[in-house]
Amino acid sequence: MPKPRIETNLDVVVRTALGDYAGAVLDGVAAFKGIPYAEPPFGERRLQAPVPVKPHLGVLQCLEYGSTAPKPPYPTPINALLAEPVIAGEGCLNLNVWTPEAAVRAGAERGSGLPVLVWLHGGAFMYGSNAVPTYDGSRFARDGVICVSINYRLGMDGFLLLDGVPANRGLLDQIAALEWVRDNIAAFGGDPARVTVAGESAGAMSVSTLLAMPQAAALFRQAITQSGAAAHVISEPVARRVAAELAGTLGIEPTAEAFAAVGLEQLISAQARFSAALAVNRDPQKWAELALNAMPFEPTVDGEVLPAPPLELIRAGAGSDVRLMTGTNRDEMTMFLVPTGLVEHADAAALEMIAGFYGLTADRVQVYRRIQPQKTPGQLIIDVVTDWFFRVPAIRVAEARSAAVPTYEPTYLYEFGWRTPLWDGRLGATHAAEVAFVFDTLDDLASQALIGNAAPQVVADAVHGAWVSFIATGEPGWPAYDDERTVMCFAPDGVVEATGPVADPRGEVRALWTGIR
Repeated sequence: MPKPRIETNLDVVVRTALGDYAGAVLDGVAAFKGIPYAEPPFGERRLQAPVPVKPHLGVLQCLEYGSTAPKPPYPTPINALLAEPVIAGEGCLNLNVWTPEAAVRAGAERGSGLPVLVWLHGGAFMYGSNAVPTYDGSRFARDGVICVSINYRLGMDGFLLLDGVPANRGLLDQIAALEWVRDNIAAFGGDPARVTVAGESAGAMSVSTLLAMPQAAALFRQAITQSGAAAHVISEPVARRVAAELAGTLGIEPTAEAFAAVGLEQLISAQARFSAALAVNRDPQKWAELALNAMPFEPTVDGEVLPAPPLELIRAGAGSDVRLMTGTNRDEMTMFLVPTGLVEHADAAALEMIAGFYGLTADRVQVYRRIQPQKTPGQLIIDVVTDWFFRVPAIRVAEARSAAVPTYEPTYLYEFGWRTPLWDGRLGATHAAEVAFVFDTLDDLASQALIGNAAPQVVADAVHGAWVSFIATGEPGWPAYDDERTVMCFAPDGVVEATGPVADPRGEVRALWTGIR
């Protein structure tokens, strides 16, 4: 049922060292949209590290979402499931803030000190923005958590490795946004010492990477990674091959100057074509680790911005002072395999071939078959790739951190199992389905494109409540991951009433990946 609305009030103003910001109040929540945290990354700033935004005079009206980073549309048929707003303009390094009206009117002088959630959107490092309606932070603010959602550079501008310019510029943008939060969030009623950074998919992969980066240390105390962990980076040689191949499709040299001279529309189109071609032609001899996940604009282990693979750094102690909640959805890969029809055409030979591509021998595939004999080969492919891509990497991070207890702050693991009814129920608990439950935005039309219009509020209450509890107290409501391997299962197998902690769910399958992933 839609939430009741009251008349909007436009007279709330926050004063910071950078200047004054005007926002809108709705249902007791003050929203400030499109706040710049860095200068526009174009012109002489193109492909450079983010430059902190300069102070402004007067009152900056922050009533509409800001510009989105240059990006292509999602490919068909995923574009029907995921909202992808496009807002023109060069000021794409912006953020939104939702805060309780009472906290923002009290101001920093009274020291509200509310916990803060900083949200990083997903989109394979090529798509997405903070203007997606599902990410509306009003319900977090309603429940006493200030919500900040950010934009960062995508695709070539954000992540292509090029000589003479900083690597991983999108990650540097995220750090710049976190620095803005550190320096300014008190004026909105927040406590800069109580920041939780969270993200989904590429946003979660970003959070896992930030957890390992020296430059991000001390910018957040807690982290949440949804459907993305510390396994998704590429080596420098592979990143250079991506740059060379993309340059070749454009007929240019693989230099920063040459890429910057290409028109944005032409560049974005080339990125989309290159990504689509890579998804089809996954030659391991050519693309090495990139052949397995086909995300050409992942962060690069460049040796400076990112000194080493994130999981390696985490095992060595990086982020040990950060409390972590991490998890995945039960059927992540259905989003990419069901709407395309690939699942329907897969047979036993295809299952063994694809599982083998990801490192599973035939005898290990047989365990998947034995445990779930009712599933078709296509459905088992979904399980195998979901485990490789999402579930096992999250477990590896939890294992790395729990093995060093009490050196590390606790790690909490979850699995989301509620099944969307779309596509005749074949999507199951698909990728990104949990996001609307996290934000408690089940009533939003953009959310309903993925989860339908009758998603159970009781599940949203449980999921959103756990996130609020973790952000506010560091305790989501179930035991930390340890030798018992406790996982909080939200609506496992779609059964709402079965929500609760489970010891090592599907442990036999988990064990198959030892030494492989």
